[in-house]
Amino acid sequence: MSQALYRKWRPGLWDQVVGQEHIIQTLQNAIRSNRVGHAYLFAGPRGTGKTTTARLLAKAVNCLAEDPAQRPCNQCTNCLSVNQGNFLDLIEIDAASNTSVDDIRDLRDKINFSPSFGKFKVYIIDEVHMLSTAAFNALLKTLEEPPAHAIFILATTEVHKIPATVLSRCQRHEFRRIPVNDIVNYLNEIISGEGLQADPDALVLIARQSTGCMRDAISLLDQLSSTGEKITLSITQSVLGTATHQSVINLTESILNGDTAAGLNSIHQAMDGGTDPRQFARQVVEYLRGLLLIQMGSADQIDATSEQHAQMSVHAGQFERAQLLNALQLFNNAVIENRGTWQPGLLLELALAESIQKPFSAAVAGFERQVVATALPERQTVATSQQVQTAPAQGIVSPARSAPEKEPTAVSQTPPVAAEQAAPRQAPPASAAITSPPAQNASAKGVELDDILRVWGQIRTVIKKRSPQTEALLNSCHPLALKDGMLVLGFASDVVKSKMESNENKDLTSQAIFHILGVNLNIQCTVGSKVVTDTSTLGIEGGGLVSTALNLGGKIVTKKKSSNS
Repeated sequence: MSQALYRKWRPGLWDQVVGQEHIIQTLQNAIRSNRVGHAYLFAGPRGTGKTTTARLLAKAVNCLAEDPAQRPCNQCTNCLSVNQGNFLDLIEIDAASNTSVDDIRDLRDKINFSPSFGKFKVYIIDEVHMLSTAAFNALLKTLEEPPAHAIFILATTEVHKIPATVLSRCQRHEFRRIPVNDIVNYLNEIISGEGLQADPDALVLIARQSTGCMRDAISLLDQLSSTGEKITLSITQSVLGTATHQSVINLTESILNGDTAAGLNSIHQAMDGGTDPRQFARQVVEYLRGLLLIQMGSADQIDATSEQHAQMSVHAGQFERAQLLNALQLFNNAVIENRGTWQPGLLLELALAESIQKPFSAAVAGFERQVVATALPERQTVATSQQVQTAPAQGIVSPARSAPEKEPTAVSQTPPVAAEQAAPRQAPPASAAITSPPAQNASAKGVELDDILRVWGQIRTVIKKRSPQTEALLNSCHPLALKDGMLVLGFASDVVKSKMESNENKDLTSQAIFHILGVNLNIQCTVGSKVVTDTSTLGIEGGGLVSTALNLGGKIVTKKKSSNS
């Protein structure tokens, strides 16, 4: 039986490890200065060299070479024994299969025996996060104060599952994903050593498909080499189930042109050719991400040929930022959700239809118009369709208000001065963003607490679009009083009140009220039934009957005068 390429080409020396120079340099310095620690934690994604580096460290501390800088020499008896897997002083434990506390107790009992051949006994515990809580507790004391001849090397892909008590006893090293260029260079070395033939584009595709995992890349190369032919791009795409680059370009152009039929044709052609839907969605996401990087001025972060860069630059210039973000999110959702659908291509088709049907900015503007229309009081009027359509997507549309009349009328095209005289409480024009309400043109005169209560749900809806956290805080409060441009909000606890009192939350609430009612109010927060600590702000004398009633849970109710009185 032939040996797998990833095992055959496992690095045997420090300089053969790819993409982890920051860790290799630290360990080499520790070997040279004889400052090797008693416990190490190697954390990082799979296939990035954690177990390989652990074995190199085990070889180095037991190497018989006289010069510490030459360890491991890969020539002495101990080094060769480690390479062959029969070095008795190197114990590798799979924590996924030995998770119980009894396994750790057995290890703890045997660790006191002296090494058989080397200077140190090295314990490599792979996937250490799989140990049970009791097993971790049993390991703690030995891990903190092991015998002088013992070294622990823990390896894990999920460092967040390691107890803090274990982390604090280890030297922690973070392994990184390996760059595409480094993977391609190492694959070229393997191809030269194995006498294989491969196209450069095929190797780049293999490296990208491995997502920074060297072992995955070598395994893919091993799989492709078994065909007995030259590894070409077409063969690689066929085996990996990826679509051609032109299919992704055609789909992108159909989104830009709003051509649903052409986009569906691109998807169906790719799938009929054997492309995996999730893989095709990943390729579309990667391409759209490249367009976004170009728009944000980070074109150097894209790994592509000069021809592909030129094509992507053209597409990046044609996309609106909002539409590009929308399409990127839709196809990314197709990648995530494609596992649970019975029709593999359905989510791709939905993502295409949604990205073409309505531009993202128009969708946002339409939603804002709907929110504001439902939030208007009875005495307010609806803005003209022309004003709403010109409102930017970033702001909440603010419809103009006319003077109170018997019947609401549309906004008239009057000069600004005349309009101000006719409607003193007129809201800002529809193009004004929610972030800048002109307080000097707004007044709380004529607005009562009942008006606030009637549209309170709509105010929270507008706020939720901008900050769900602020809206969640308002969910636990109730408007208590309104006096002299000050709206008092009562909260159930000091914790929620203190969070709401930040300038950002209060300003956002004032701005939302302004865009709903056209008035600019200051926000004051209080706890429970205590409306305000200083009742003089409401014109109420402290210690009086009204003040006492407010502190006992009462609230101020404004009674409107009837038209007959």
